[in-house]
Amino acid sequence: MSFLPRRALRALTVAAAVLALAACGQSAAPQSAGARNPDVLVFAAVPSENAQTLQQAYQPLITLLAKETGKKIQFQPATDYAAVIEAQRSGKVDIAQYGPLSYVLARNTGVKASPIAAQLSTKGGQSGYRSYGIVPAGSPIHDLASLRGHKVCFVDPNSTSGHLYPSAALLDAGINPDKDITPVMTGGHDASVLAVASGQCDAGFAEDYMVDKILPSKGQLKPGQVSVLWRSDVIPGSPVAISDDLDPALKAKITDVFQTKANVDYVNANGICATSCTGVDDAGDWGYVKVDDSFYDGVRKVCSTTRDKQCGAA
Repeated sequence: MSFLPRRALRALTVAAAVLALAACGQSAAPQSAGARNPDVLVFAAVPSENAQTLQQAYQPLITLLAKETGKKIQFQPATDYAAVIEAQRSGKVDIAQYGPLSYVLARNTGVKASPIAAQLSTKGGQSGYRSYGIVPAGSPIHDLASLRGHKVCFVDPNSTSGHLYPSAALLDAGINPDKDITPVMTGGHDASVLAVASGQCDAGFAEDYMVDKILPSKGQLKPGQVSVLWRSDVIPGSPVAISDDLDPALKAKITDVFQTKANVDYVNANGICATSCTGVDDAGDWGYVKVDDSFYDGVRKVCSTTRDKQCGAA
């Protein structure tokens, strides 16, 4: 497993986005709503794991969307966060599962899409999660201030929990994330955690669910293999945004799916899963909850604090 330093990854971002757009296929290629294939909806998701695993995680939702809308759902896993933003901007994607920062960046850079729901880990709870800073078990590093001079794994420049919130925390600890450490972009939350666990990075950042739930459940991360040295404040849950130029009736159907039916209770009660589903998305969450654009003002505030270039235009 090898990863790219931050500068190299940024240089490849545009190329990766173009490749991802081409991969969306003929059905998703047109930019205008009138030119879309009326029988197909393209659903894209920012990468948290490898592409095959990501599609498997979203399969209950894909099946549900197809049933409720009467459309063929073409799932499009992306190579990086920027690819999803560019795909929805150009009309190649109709429904996008973003991270909070990538959604804010999409809106700041002119993507015409609106959030309709956010991931919800437990029924009746609040939509949100945390970023973890982790080190290998037994590491002499015990706080963020001790990361100076070390190799540190991040997820993606446009990742909220895998880059933005960690960058803010590092700055608060007196560490310049561009100069005082050697930053490495791994491309996925799972890759960041596993790189730390294997010793490829001295420390790293990822979403809490990847450390606490997903990788342990797959047997890829053993108890005590990594230690959590930092936890962020609660981050607003990751949103689903639908393109504003979709047919209003279709937008209403998609919105209803995410706000009332995209949850473990509904999919299990209506036979969406071949066996009992334990989650409906890449995080294994219970479902989704209604949100609007203002829900992500906290992310915008962190952007203002860090002045991170990845936040895009103000």
